[in-house]
Amino acid sequence: MARLPRLRLPEYPLHVVVRGNNRQAIFLSEGDRVFFHRILCEAARRFGMDVHAYVLMPNHVHLLVTGRSTDSVSKAIQSLGRRYVAYFNFLHRRTGTLWEGRFHSSVVDKDRYFFACQRYIEMNPVRAGLCVAASEFRWSSYRFYAEHAADDLVTLHPIHSEYGCRDGLAYRRIFDEGMSAETLEAIRDAVRHGWALGDSAFREGLAALTTRRSARITRVGRPKKS
Repeated sequence: MARLPRLRLPEYPLHVVVRGNNRQAIFLSEGDRVFFHRILCEAARRFGMDVHAYVLMPNHVHLLVTGRSTDSVSKAIQSLGRRYVAYFNFLHRRTGTLWEGRFHSSVVDKDRYFFACQRYIEMNPVRAGLCVAASEFRWSSYRFYAEHAADDLVTLHPIHSEYGCRDGLAYRRIFDEGMSAETLEAIRDAVRHGWALGDSAFREGLAALTTRRSARITRVGRPKKS
């Protein structure tokens, strides 16, 4: 079955996932994460990709980003991937691919799902059992928002200022709210299949901007059983 072309829309938030091939580790040391973080900063600035949230998991990476042009995100991720593989293979004396094909992405309705997606990303280490609280995991954007930690990778989205998310206490309160299983499933399904993450009105709005089939017909969550 042919792959769906990406939804390439500037100024719309995207949830991006980059995975290691066959779920293999893509970080073997703290130094690997330091280098990845640095070249991600460089690629984001070079190609006009704003990174609003991120987490560097052992075998995959989640990003919540906005591209300033149609090709910003694709070019940034491709540049990042090439540079990191060259570094990783040289340092760890290996050859061959590191990534699981092309990266996955879904367009996010900022009004309904932006903060849910950001919480999903920053809570990944907790769900994976790597830590008890998001604040304990160094390699995510959580501490930038909740504790005012310095992080030159993160760029605020206008919606952050609108909801006062530079107030650490207010941001931590967001994480006190539970996330429903339905929302978790919706986020995972959308990025796995390249679907738009939003309600019918959001998808209809995207359909007016693109001819891509999935912007018109896909739903959030699993299809109903017949």
